[in-house]
Amino acid sequence: MPARTTATSDAPDIERRKPPGPRAFLPWLFMLTGDVKDLVQGRTPLPWLGAAGVTAFCALYVTVVYTGLDKRRRSAPLCLGSLGGLAALTYALSIGYAGNWLLCFPLLSLATGIVVRGRRLGPLLLGYAGSAGVVSGWRGGADDALTVPYGTVLSGLVAAAVLSLFDTVAELRATRQELAHAAVEQERLRFSRDLHDLLGHTMSVVVVKAEAVRRLAPRDLDAALGQAADIEAVGRQALTEIREAVTGYREGSLATELDRARSLLDASGIDAVVRRSGPPLPPQAEALLGWVVREGVTNVVRHSGARRCEIEVGQGADQVHLEIVDDGNGVGSHSADGADGAATGAAGRIGGTGLKGLAERLAAAGGSLESGPAGRRGFRLAAALPVDQHDADGEEEGPMDVKGVHTS
Repeated sequence: MPARTTATSDAPDIERRKPPGPRAFLPWLFMLTGDVKDLVQGRTPLPWLGAAGVTAFCALYVTVVYTGLDKRRRSAPLCLGSLGGLAALTYALSIGYAGNWLLCFPLLSLATGIVVRGRRLGPLLLGYAGSAGVVSGWRGGADDALTVPYGTVLSGLVAAAVLSLFDTVAELRATRQELAHAAVEQERLRFSRDLHDLLGHTMSVVVVKAEAVRRLAPRDLDAALGQAADIEAVGRQALTEIREAVTGYREGSLATELDRARSLLDASGIDAVVRRSGPPLPPQAEALLGWVVREGVTNVVRHSGARRCEIEVGQGADQVHLEIVDDGNGVGSHSADGADGAATGAAGRIGGTGLKGLAERLAAAGGSLESGPAGRRGFRLAAALPVDQHDADGEEEGPMDVKGVHTS
């Protein structure tokens, strides 16, 4: 039996974390605590003017943070006007009072990083840093002339980088969901198109001949019986073609289904890892495991919200094992009971009509199907099927990676 593959549940899931909100940026106003302390202790000239300035600065900063984090209001006059007012107050307070008031520059840079993104941000931050260095050297000291500009550039860059990262992740997640939906819809369209091509002509012939029977029956019974015989022949032929079509879907090659699964997962933005080892399988085992792959991967794409899916096929002494593990939210399995429970084995947990049908088919062939959570996150689907070594001829295959290249 191949080594079990488990989903990584402890890795940070940045895709499902919310971007930082206003509360993450408001505590930075405590950088002005020293300025407020000087005002209270009367060590600042014109304290009423300084109090008015710091009050206005805090109000404008809060306005910029709340409006800048809202995409719909980021380009609004209120947001841009508040940012401009914040810049004017920063220069006025820093030049007028110097000292701890120079810390207004990093706060201005932080607010700018929230509002402005892209190439326009660089020149603004460099302008703030240069201004902070000049004012610091003029009104402060050599230490301030280095630390304040550095903090000014760093605060703006970090804020813009973090927020841009979350925006990009949100866009990628939305795109992945669209691709997954499109892939599933494409598969549905393919199946419906094949059924239409198969049954469209046949059903048209049946309808036409049934109308002929209705017209001929009152006056020419023999001709009507001839038409009815034709309907029977056409119906039998249609049943044969439907069985062949369904057999083609259900008894496809396992290798073909693995290739289709990899393509579907890649189109859905899910990292696919496929490993297969062991000699070739008998046709019945290929067909059953191929259907397990199709159903399991469809559930991963449609329901799990996973970022990674691993499919592993390996053969032991007298059994072949297939395991599909994802790191998503699961597909809502529940414990089976009664006939379904018997089809899954003692420890099996099967949920959903598709999985129950798979369990019944595997049980009829002497196999089993188990499903359930994979650790704290993710979902696991495991199938086991007995194989006859006399029917499994051929050379042993090496593991197959996500691109389908056999490696040793």
